[in-house]
Amino acid sequence: MIWAYPDLKLVLVLAGIFILLYFLYLVRFWRINRRLTVEKRRLFTKLVIRSSYFALFLIALAGPSIGVSTKEITEEGKDIFIAVDLSQSMNAQDIGPSRLQRVKFELKNLTKNFPSDRIGLIIFSSEAFLQCPLTFDRSVLQLYIDGLNTGLVPNFGTDLNGPLLMALERFEKDESQDIKSKSIILISDGENFGDDLDGIGGRLSDLGVKVFSLGVGTEDGATIPRGNGVVMDPSTGQPALTVLDRDPLRQIASETNGQYFEISDEAQEVGNLIAELERLEGGVTGSRTVEASANKYFYFLLVAFALTLVDMMLPIKTIKL
Repeated sequence: MIWAYPDLKLVLVLAGIFILLYFLYLVRFWRINRRLTVEKRRLFTKLVIRSSYFALFLIALAGPSIGVSTKEITEEGKDIFIAVDLSQSMNAQDIGPSRLQRVKFELKNLTKNFPSDRIGLIIFSSEAFLQCPLTFDRSVLQLYIDGLNTGLVPNFGTDLNGPLLMALERFEKDESQDIKSKSIILISDGENFGDDLDGIGGRLSDLGVKVFSLGVGTEDGATIPRGNGVVMDPSTGQPALTVLDRDPLRQIASETNGQYFEISDEAQEVGNLIAELERLEGGVTGSRTVEASANKYFYFLLVAFALTLVDMMLPIKTIKL
């Protein structure tokens, strides 16, 4: 027999309390015995019954498990690349405190929800760079997220193809082919100044990679801070205005059987994104064999209850009048 819940300290404390209380019970009868005749045999019978069901209660509490068996535990996980737009427009403050600061806050919460998955980080604007390869190390990933700022990449417009192509190449070269679920979280305000997304969407879909787009911004838009002023539009001489463009983000999500989510003045859908990622079926990343057994506490508990009922319903007279 082995014990599923070997809390010996609690068992010993309860046993001590029982012994103390029953000792006081016996002392009481010894005092009564001075004046009345006590049936010692019947008193001993009650002591045996009560000691038996209390001992059975303690055994049930300890969680007895009879027999030993082995069970194989499989560990499942997913591969997720997070691609974050670091163009100047992500400094806009239509989403407080700014689009990028809000994204950093949400990413910290998001990564905590996937402790058994490999997550990588790609940053991009006009070019894409691998900031952190796929890793299980959440502390390293958090450091990279904390350091995100628009000065990390060249800013000559936003090209959404770059991070998608980089993630695709990494997935194709990955030797962990047993991972079933491969996905990309594409975070941007959607203003795409690169090539169209038709070609890359088909390649991602063929590999089974889903893109979950997260649009950040508002339809009304905002100016783009730069130093003590704002970015100016050279064609009009007026402050440049950046607005959320949902169309390219929805397009790439649709082409890869993914889904579009949004952080704006109308929607806060990061929770929905997390729920959708959790529904993805992960692949087997490893397995281990552990000892397992069925807890048999119920049988001991059943016998203890039966003896308790006997003690309550069929009292044994211990005093002879």
